[in-house]
Amino acid sequence: MKKSLVIVLILSLVSMGFLFAQAQQEAAAGWQPNKTITLIVPWGAGGASDQTARIVAANMEPLLNARIAVVNQPGASGATGQKSAFDAPKDGYTWAGNADASVATYQVQALTPEISHRDWQAYFAIFTPCVITVNPASPIKDWASLVNAFKTRSVAVASAGIGAGGHIAAETFAAQVGVKYNHVPYGGGNPAVVATVSGETEVVMQLSMEVADMLRAGKLRAIAVMDNKPLNISGVAEIPAITSFMASFPSVGFNFGLFIPKAIPADAAKAIASAFEKAAQTDQVKEFAALKGSIPVAIHGEAADKIMDQAASMFGWLMYDAGVTKVDPSTLGIKRL
Repeated sequence: MKKSLVIVLILSLVSMGFLFAQAQQEAAAGWQPNKTITLIVPWGAGGASDQTARIVAANMEPLLNARIAVVNQPGASGATGQKSAFDAPKDGYTWAGNADASVATYQVQALTPEISHRDWQAYFAIFTPCVITVNPASPIKDWASLVNAFKTRSVAVASAGIGAGGHIAAETFAAQVGVKYNHVPYGGGNPAVVATVSGETEVVMQLSMEVADMLRAGKLRAIAVMDNKPLNISGVAEIPAITSFMASFPSVGFNFGLFIPKAIPADAAKAIASAFEKAAQTDQVKEFAALKGSIPVAIHGEAADKIMDQAASMFGWLMYDAGVTKVDPSTLGIKRL
């Protein structure tokens, strides 16, 4: 009896030790998805948000050991899909793929009145500047003819939609140069670029990521990059900085990546952040950014929150001052920079 009791005690201790070790292993592993993650891109396929979301998701899948399904849901300048991502259960299984300026101004535009940019945790993977480009058949050949065209006639400018990067770029250009233009919004960056390539519109000021391929193919002509330094894209002649024509012109570029509600469980947020940081620094993401004339970054947490606050202030007030929106940013606690 005594020998049997000793054996039982030993087996019990071994079992307890095994369970304790297993618990430690699970705790160390943290949150591990047990179903498909849905990544909603609230724009059409082929734009900067879509391209960034897909390259980042592809590199995060093996790290999370989970499938990430990218779903395009355009509408209302991206607000429709963004709201769908926010309204889903906040369990870490529904993300959005978008840009800082868009998400930061949805509330100012009254597109998501109850959802603030502060409700999101952003994970930025790529920064891309806006490039002023024209249809090759356009008489606009350089900066002087660009400004002259806007001052002497109505110029049709395509964008991904109201409040999107290309629209903000056009509004900045109009405010700085002192001109007006004919805004033609589309359901995403790619459709806006295609419209200019086809001659439906004459000018597009979308992102380098979205115009790089068309510039390489000679289907668009670059006039200037909206930055303080020239832009180099493989297979394309160096694009002059807009500050070489107007020294005081502000840089216009945007951060692209993932947006996930801050209200998700802490263990899920920790696991996602870890996987994102590794994925954003892979060679695939770096090579993709270089090909598209963009800069790879890996920003999340407080640094991303700061970028979002700056975007809300800079672009929210720009849109309000231009009359694009009637919501006073100060009523949302957004101060002028």
